[in-house]
Amino acid sequence: MKKIVSIIGDAVVDNDSNKRAFAYEMGKALVDNGYRVVSGGMGGVMKAAFEGAKASKFYQDGDTIAIMPQFDRTKTNGFADIVIATGLDVYRNIIVANSDAVIAVGGGAGTLCELSTAWTFKRLILAFEDGDGWSAKVAGTRLDYRVRYPQIEDDKVYGVKNADEAIAILEKYIDQYTDCHHGIKDKL
Repeated sequence: MKKIVSIIGDAVVDNDSNKRAFAYEMGKALVDNGYRVVSGGMGGVMKAAFEGAKASKFYQDGDTIAIMPQFDRTKTNGFADIVIATGLDVYRNIIVANSDAVIAVGGGAGTLCELSTAWTFKRLILAFEDGDGWSAKVAGTRLDYRVRYPQIEDDKVYGVKNADEAIAILEKYIDQYTDCHHGIKDKL
């Protein structure tokens, strides 16, 4: 079964921006290496990632999955194979963050929400360092004090500068990040 990687970030990016270029290359590299790509299914980073995924010579129908915030399936970026129109608005961020790994590219408050959720859900998280937004701010850091994986000495949000670095980190760690959130426990 193919692993699923979410690409999250800015809903609007300039066509010539480094964030758009990275999202495109990341989507392509993920499919080139046997992964499926999930996003919020809208514009910006999400659209660029799906365009890149579809440019892969290994692309197959079903490799791009959009978790839409609205009920209307037609509001997608046009590059999604599978459209899940949740009607959950920002609450759909929880679903987007619950993939095998999450890659952040820039991003504002919605991306921060997804990053925090992915951290809590014990997901492997990568963040594009070369730009602005939350991905650059959290790259190379731990989001809180929790020890999520004692056997992974450097558990953190892994900063990356390009798709090759991201694929290398995915290949190294994705099979180690297999635990999941088991609910909030009262420590009293």
